[in-house]
Amino acid sequence: MIPELNLKALNARDPGEMAQLGRAVRDIGFLTVTGTSLTASRVSRVLDLYRAFFQMPEEEKRPVDMARTGANRGWGAPGSEQVDPKANPDFKEVFDCGYELPARHPLASRNLSVYAPNLWPAVPAQFRTEIQAYYAEALEVGRQVLAAIADAAGDDPFGFAGAFDAPMALLRGNYYPERPGWAGAKDFGIAAHTDYGCLTLLAMDGSPGLTVQMPDGSWQAINAQPGVFVINFGEMLEMWTGGRVKATLHRVVGGANERISVPLFLNPSYDTNVAPPGSSETILAGDHLSRRFNETYLHLKSKA
Repeated sequence: MIPELNLKALNARDPGEMAQLGRAVRDIGFLTVTGTSLTASRVSRVLDLYRAFFQMPEEEKRPVDMARTGANRGWGAPGSEQVDPKANPDFKEVFDCGYELPARHPLASRNLSVYAPNLWPAVPAQFRTEIQAYYAEALEVGRQVLAAIADAAGDDPFGFAGAFDAPMALLRGNYYPERPGWAGAKDFGIAAHTDYGCLTLLAMDGSPGLTVQMPDGSWQAINAQPGVFVINFGEMLEMWTGGRVKATLHRVVGGANERISVPLFLNPSYDTNVAPPGSSETILAGDHLSRRFNETYLHLKSKA
């Protein structure tokens, strides 16, 4: 079973809750969490704004098409990503925004694509202000979960503290239409994959679709109403912790209903060394993410 945890209990370092967190981190790679500052009504407003954006005609979304920018900011059309090279491009749409460096930040002069300027649509009204506010609060929730993971492991052996001052944190709205009639065995809303970074904080609209590969190889459906968050861990965190945190395969096949989900992908600053503990190798977090983005976004793949 996928553990169901409460962030208030984790923040209080409740022993029973921390033990469940340790099991989720080590054995499963997925959990759900309640008790955050992000209420059901707040999450529902964000989901509704993304839904309104995705329902606009394509010509109204084209001005913020990320394929024009050479980065991963703005709208991604259906088929613009391919997370599994053995499957067809994913039939979902996305909208991405991320962390923008202050002008005087040491990384700002390097023109790194993972810190590219955000693109914002003119409509829906309040889209930019509401999404930016949600981004900031979700970022803090993600940091609290990471702090609990570090404490569960003991004395922050992975160097999380200080590694997230300029986080490569990406907030995404996913729109999964009902499964198209033409879809075959290689067509997915998003094909089976592990996330690329550290921690994913996922809000959902309550519609089914996400399935997770369990330790015995079976696929388990996981769902959450607004205000309940699904958390999973990515391959960067698995590497950074020497395998003590598990990155787990998951997918969306698609079904009879459309669905909206909003993941925050929380990752450290670009120059953070995420090589395994004790390794003589240096693996920069930004290099790892840039490589994986170039393998996934079709407009970046062709550019690379």
